[in-house]
Amino acid sequence: MSFFRKKPVEQFLKEREKSTLNKNLGVKDLTFLGVGGIIGAGIFVLTGIAAAHYAGPAIAVSFAIAGFLCILVGLSYSEFASMIPASGSVYSYTLASLGEGFAFLCGWSLLLAYTVTGSAVAVGFSGYLAGVLKSYGWIIPDILLKTPAEGGLINLPAVLIVLVVAAVLIRGTEQSAKLNFALVLVTLSAIITFVCIAAPHAQTANLELFAPFGVKGILSGAAIVFFSYMGFDAVASSAEECKDPEHSLPIGIILSVMICMCLYIAMALSLTAAVNYTQLDTPEPVAYVLRLLGWGKVANLIAVGAIAGIITTLIVYLFGQSRVFFAISRDGMLPKKMGKIHPKYHTPYLVTAAGALMIAGIAGFVLLMHIVELSNTGTLAVFLVNFINLMVMRRKHPEVPRKFRCPALYIVAPLGIAVCFYLIYELSTLTHILFAAWILLGLVVYETYGVKHSSLNTEPE
Repeated sequence: MSFFRKKPVEQFLKEREKSTLNKNLGVKDLTFLGVGGIIGAGIFVLTGIAAAHYAGPAIAVSFAIAGFLCILVGLSYSEFASMIPASGSVYSYTLASLGEGFAFLCGWSLLLAYTVTGSAVAVGFSGYLAGVLKSYGWIIPDILLKTPAEGGLINLPAVLIVLVVAAVLIRGTEQSAKLNFALVLVTLSAIITFVCIAAPHAQTANLELFAPFGVKGILSGAAIVFFSYMGFDAVASSAEECKDPEHSLPIGIILSVMICMCLYIAMALSLTAAVNYTQLDTPEPVAYVLRLLGWGKVANLIAVGAIAGIITTLIVYLFGQSRVFFAISRDGMLPKKMGKIHPKYHTPYLVTAAGALMIAGIAGFVLLMHIVELSNTGTLAVFLVNFINLMVMRRKHPEVPRKFRCPALYIVAPLGIAVCFYLIYELSTLTHILFAAWILLGLVVYETYGVKHSSLNTEPE
């Protein structure tokens, strides 16, 4: 049955050898790629809103729970990356372990997560940019900042930043990595500056009611903030562009998650200790707190750091989305022409452009509401499947060489599956219905196109 047919590990390795993608990413590039994808809109926007609505000061615990899950996921990713250094992350891992149909649905879910989250990040960029320009007397008309549903024409800054980032990515991964590195340094400087300013203003009274919404609020907060960590998936998706993926990918994945978890906890504690959590329901909590503390001029500089962080997140999401597109199209389950490599820049330029147009279209013209939660559902579902993938590969293919092995797999994997299930459960019923509809659409695409055009039709299993 085609749904369960698998692609041999040897075939992935052959495709990597034949790949014309540039292989120039090292440990530093991968770590900063992961950090850039994680500390963007989440740390500068979501921290305050999630504290106000879900967990109060205990949002720091929510970030720790989400980060702990991502470390578990990162361990499973790392073993797969050392075994199957291929683009597509969980899509490719599932194709080798559970079969083609499950792999397509995993890739389908990742495409949804990258596209929707990328759109939300682009909208966040637009908001911060408009705020900074306004502080200097330059006003962007509302008609160019709002979607038609909000009474505007188009969210123009969001569309433009997506197209600019796509152009940079098409020019090559090395150039993208250099830009990402520079922007991450700006973002880290902004975060460290804020923590150093806010920490001395900490008041114990603001932390006395540490978990005002109880344990359920902390867990609900973890489910909401989880998308903040999604960027590390793009590190695994870059496997075919790494110099030494078996060695550098595990380090890049784990290191980026651990660095960002510490930054999120520090930011959350600084925000909620300096100002009562009830005052943080704002799309720019960091700048808002600095103004309250009398650091108005620094607030604008921090906003510039936030913009840099949001751009790095967008770079990583567009990168990850294009590599998943590339992997699926190379296997024929989406049109193979989409995976064409640019003759000069050696990047998958058609899928990068197509993905950018999708993200720009949603960011510019669609009012994002409950659909943003879909990114969390899709990502959690994919991570859950990956734990199952790894246990299957350990049982059925113990002979495949692994330079990294997930420690205590049969403790880590069941624990990770349980946490993923619970966080999915904590999301809204509407989100569950929308995600089920997306999966059904994916099944239709797979059965009507993917099965007929799959490269496994002509390759021996």
